[in-house]
Amino acid sequence: MFKDPVLNETYEKFIELKKFIGEQKIKDRIKEIEKTEESPEFWASPEKSQVLLQELSSLKRQLEEIDAIEKKFEYLSELEPLKDEEQAFLLEFEKEKRLLQNEVEELEVKTVLNAPEDRKNAILTIHPGAGGTESQDWAEMLLRMYTRFLDRRNFKYRIVDLQPGDDAGIKDATILVEGEFAYGLLKAERGIHRLVRISPFDASKRRHTSFASVFVYPEREDVEVNISEDELKMDTFRSSGPGGQHMQKNETAVRITHIPTGIVVSCQSERSQHQNKLTALRILKARLYDYLKEQEMEKLGDIEREKSEIAWGRQIRSYILHPYRLVKDHRTDYEETNVEAVLNGEIDEFIRKYLLLKTK
Repeated sequence: MFKDPVLNETYEKFIELKKFIGEQKIKDRIKEIEKTEESPEFWASPEKSQVLLQELSSLKRQLEEIDAIEKKFEYLSELEPLKDEEQAFLLEFEKEKRLLQNEVEELEVKTVLNAPEDRKNAILTIHPGAGGTESQDWAEMLLRMYTRFLDRRNFKYRIVDLQPGDDAGIKDATILVEGEFAYGLLKAERGIHRLVRISPFDASKRRHTSFASVFVYPEREDVEVNISEDELKMDTFRSSGPGGQHMQKNETAVRITHIPTGIVVSCQSERSQHQNKLTALRILKARLYDYLKEQEMEKLGDIEREKSEIAWGRQIRSYILHPYRLVKDHRTDYEETNVEAVLNGEIDEFIRKYLLLKTK
């Protein structure tokens, strides 16, 4: 259809994606839900109706996205014959082509995020490995990287727990991310992240290797997880802050320990102890469900629980700042030399490569 080989390849990929997605199936499902919506019984169960309305909204967005991409291909088909006539047309063509490539790649990623939990909110935690201040500083660099990524993707998020390091960095961080495909995208970041650099905390300017782990859980609001009050130990403490007028004088922060499993969650982002408790229980429910599911899979022999320290095991990515500059994903072998861009949240391609690799 197009003379430009890159654009033609992008168009062919889009046609294949449309077939895979099944436009007609989506339209039929929309009609089915809209018909159910007319029934008086539809509103009898608010929880079920809410799930269906969310599905309806998601399906309509999917059709709108496909339609928008089709219109852009039509525009480029009209622009292509003109691009050799004027420089302005050529620049416009190249710009729109790049944007369209990105949109088709984004659609491609969404087609592989088809597990039920992929569309859910996500809970992301960051833990520094052994190494004291150096690893704690690296954990804070990762926190900054992820918050910038979330800002770029327009996800809503809250840092619900943040434990400052002794001298610099952080000892722990938990982020609650809200938005469609939050878990599906962020699950690609689960694992050990390794940093190699000249330490700013070493007076001798020696090279240090630091590790931090990232765990990601889907938020679970639609499943039953039985948590008995007598299985919980709740501690309260003052929220961490910069001091001065921002320092909490009351113990509003909450730490909950699930005694049978030893899972500990904290929340200090809310203004009241009650709100912090509710948020902490949301996180505990997600982590407990993930834990119980993994235990069950172990019994069935489907997986073996990974038991390794935050060090060389389960390493997914290396960020090398010295003696050369490179970020490499060890699962896909994808590399990026613009380390500053990656640490500023431009990790989309790492995520895309990994998610597409998982489907092959």
